[in-house]
Amino acid sequence: MPNPTAAMLVIGDEILSGRTRDANTHHLAGELIKVGIDLKEVRVVSDDRGAIINAVNALRAGFDHVFTSGGIGPTHDDITADCVAAAFGLPLDVRDDALAILQAHYDTCGIELNTARLRMARVPEGARLIANPISAAPGFSLDNVHVMAGVPSIFQAMVADLRPNLTGGAPVASKTVRLELPEGEIAGPLAALAGRNGDMSFGSYPFNQKGSYGANIVISGTDPGKIDAAAAELRALFGGADA
Repeated sequence: MPNPTAAMLVIGDEILSGRTRDANTHHLAGELIKVGIDLKEVRVVSDDRGAIINAVNALRAGFDHVFTSGGIGPTHDDITADCVAAAFGLPLDVRDDALAILQAHYDTCGIELNTARLRMARVPEGARLIANPISAAPGFSLDNVHVMAGVPSIFQAMVADLRPNLTGGAPVASKTVRLELPEGEIAGPLAALAGRNGDMSFGSYPFNQKGSYGANIVISGTDPGKIDAAAAELRALFGGADA
């Protein structure tokens, strides 16, 4: 049975402008591999209501899970919660449990829970909260859409809270074989090897070091024994060593 599939939706003008480098996709991909969920698509959209709603609806219809990052803070351009609620056709309002979390946090810090901060307690009807042990303001899950913060440390903490609630399949393992040959010389036999092992993936990643051309072949799959056998066959064909 194939593993569940996932998509990542990164939201924010700062990503598209190059002012901020996205670190959350890299982290999420590594965490999903551990639980046997295959990340199949990553999409980046601006802080535009229509673009976010359209992306949420397209991705939630096409994948088992959708993970979003960005746009759930206290400012006017933090519109992700509004857009997700609109995508599902659900009301969005301050919810008592989210409010209690924020109130306790700001009381402890001696900071006023003002109107702007109160925006972060707005949750779509029926959503489950995702804990935020760093700055308190929660994310939420609604059906198969998981809405999280864009700040990497908070995003990572939210993923850690969410992971136990995710049902995955077989964790993906991989092995890398380094070949000191250019891709043009290995492409044919590599394609044949991949064709005989349709339940695994074979990625070829070329390098040029000190004038020497080669490629790292990454073999991935859910059966470590078959990965080892494919790596051995690759080494028998071309030499090389595990990287």
